Amino acid sequence: MKYKLIALDVDGTLLNDDHKLSDENKEAIAEVTRRGGQIVLCTGRSPQNSIPFMEELGLSGYVIGHNGGATVSVSDRKVLDQYGMDGRGLDPYIEYCRKHDIHFDVSTAFEMYVDNAENLTKEANYMYEHFRILPASLPAWEEFREPIVKFTVFTKSAVLDEAMREWGTWTQQYNMLRSGEFFADFMHHEASKGNALKKLAAQLGIAQEEVMAVGNYYNDISMLTYAGLGVAVDNSPLEVKAAADAITGTNNEHGVRDALVKYCL
Repeated sequence: MKYKLIALDVDGTLLNDDHKLSDENKEAIAEVTRRGGQIVLCTGRSPQNSIPFMEELGLSGYVIGHNGGATVSVSDRKVLDQYGMDGRGLDPYIEYCRKHDIHFDVSTAFEMYVDNAENLTKEANYMYEHFRILPASLPAWEEFREPIVKFTVFTKSAVLDEAMREWGTWTQQYNMLRSGEFFADFMHHEASKGNALKKLAAQLGIAQEEVMAVGNYYNDISMLTYAGLGVAVDNSPLEVKAAADAITGTNNEHGVRDALVKYCL
C-alpha cells in the first residue's frame, strides 16, 4: 500500500452533518487497515471524545487531539506528545471574552475547564452534551497539574469574526486559528495538526510521502500540506481546497470512503 499512515479529520470530514459515522466509511477504513494501513484521527476534539470513534471502528493506534496539541495512544490513554502553553498569557483573551460575553474553555490533554461550570448557558450546555464532554470550573493557573494544550472560544460567527480581527492586532504568542464557524482555538505556537502528524510519522518510521491526510477546514491545512497526499472533502472552504492535492466527495457523501478507495485500495 502506497500510503501507510492515513490521518482523518473527524467533524465535517469523517462524520456527516448529523455527526454520525457512515457504514460506507467504516467499511473502507476496515479494508484499509486489513491491508496494513494505519488510521489516525487528527481532530480539534479532545482525545476523550475522539477515542470512542476509534473504538467504534475497532482500531487501536493513535489519536492526535486538540488540533495537534496532544497525541495519545488509544489502548492505554498514554500521552505520547503534547505542546504545553503558558496559561497566564491567556489572561487578556479571557478578559476580552468576559467583557464581550464570549464563551471559552481551557483544555489539558484529557480535561476541560470553563469559567463557571455550574452556570453554563443553554447553548454551551448543548454543545458540551453534543460533544460528550463534562467540563469542570476553571482553577487558578498555579493549580493545574497537567499542561494546558488548548484555549477555545465559542460564539456567534459575526462576534467571532470581530474578535479574531481584534486579536490579530495583538502581539501573538500562540497559534490562533479558526477551527469552525463558531469556534477559534489557541495553542502553543508550534502546535498544529501538521507538526503532530509529522512527529508521529517519524516515531513510526513512516516517510512523509507515505502519509495521506483528509480534512475540511482551516485547522486541517497544515496536515494537508505536510502529507504526501492531502485530500479535501468537497464541503471545504476554497482556501482549504487550494491547499490540498485532491478533492473528494462531501462528508455527507462518504468522501472519506471515496478517497480511501481511490488512493489506498
